[in-house]
Amino acid sequence: MPRDFYEILGVSKSASADEINKAYRKLARKYHPDRNPGDKQAEQTFKEIQNAYDILSDADKRSKYDRFGHAGVDPNA
Repeated sequence: MPRDFYEILGVSKSASADEINKAYRKLARKYHPDRNPGDKQAEQTFKEIQNAYDILSDADKRSKYDRFGHAGVDPNA
């Protein structure tokens, strides 16, 4: 099962949009492929962070995720 998006960004489910944005920027800087050349684990972590932010930063997608979990935002479901 995929990891919880809030867990990936290290924020609570009640986090504000600003808190989500700050957490994303901090983690994105840490795991960005340009800062970790050749590190496949950092690259994978960066992709997880990016995906979590894409969902949680969009009010509609976040609402669906909060309601239905990964099934609410999975295009393959």
